[in-house]
Amino acid sequence: MTQAIDTPTYDVAAIMGSLYGAGITGLKGAFPREWVQQLGEDLARLYTEALQRPGGAVGRGTNRHYVEIHPEDIRGFETLITHPWVQQVCAAVLGPDYQIVEIGFDVPNPGAKDQPWHRDFPATDTTLRERRLDSLAFNITTVDVEPDMGPFEIAPGTQWDDPSSFDHGMFPPATLYPRYEALREQKMPRMGDISVRSALTIHRGTANTSNKPRPVLVLGVDAPGAGHHEKHDLQLTRRYYDTLAPDVQRHLLCRLVDELEPIMQGHTIEGLMMGDA
Repeated sequence: MTQAIDTPTYDVAAIMGSLYGAGITGLKGAFPREWVQQLGEDLARLYTEALQRPGGAVGRGTNRHYVEIHPEDIRGFETLITHPWVQQVCAAVLGPDYQIVEIGFDVPNPGAKDQPWHRDFPATDTTLRERRLDSLAFNITTVDVEPDMGPFEIAPGTQWDDPSSFDHGMFPPATLYPRYEALREQKMPRMGDISVRSALTIHRGTANTSNKPRPVLVLGVDAPGAGHHEKHDLQLTRRYYDTLAPDVQRHLLCRLVDELEPIMQGHTIEGLMMGDA
């Protein structure tokens, strides 16, 4: 991909070192606060709609939901996926033919409890045997996170942990919790920040004891052949798809439709293991 002269470049070695080492990295102030405020307004509307639709919001614990959405349901989708840092992270870790397969958001509401430590899906042989990362999850908070809002916690380096004792390949036994609690780092991002992690790095949402929700956008990206698109239903209308540049289109592993259809979400294991929302 040819870059314009004024396109910022980032340290590829540092990006890869962070994701293969700690399993997470980020960029502060990547987006204007006004852009994030607009995103927050869109997610609030979509959350209200999802709660009114059967199967629209998947429980991920007490007072906690995940909602998968359509890219064109939010303003700024193209701005997100064409941000130079996002593009360079994806290309560095997943290769030049990376594929965007998922967009959605998590909402830990007031009263949300600590989640069990977990991965977002089982590790593939690519990671377990070849020691390569074949997927990434980007997160953007729509609020300034405060300590009582149920901050995200992650145990750095655990993307390489052996899952042979994990329930469903995702949920480690409680006997391993002391290790994760010794390693854990609590994240306090602010509006405009973006992070990226291996979804295999052991993590959890913590208890939200405040009176405010903590919505966070999720963008899922795969290396070719990773297969996570099979668990999602990324849809774009043909009229919206045609407005995108060819170099944007080629990174979208999606279904083209005349009219957007309700997404049938398939996160049943998380709901079962984390309890009712």
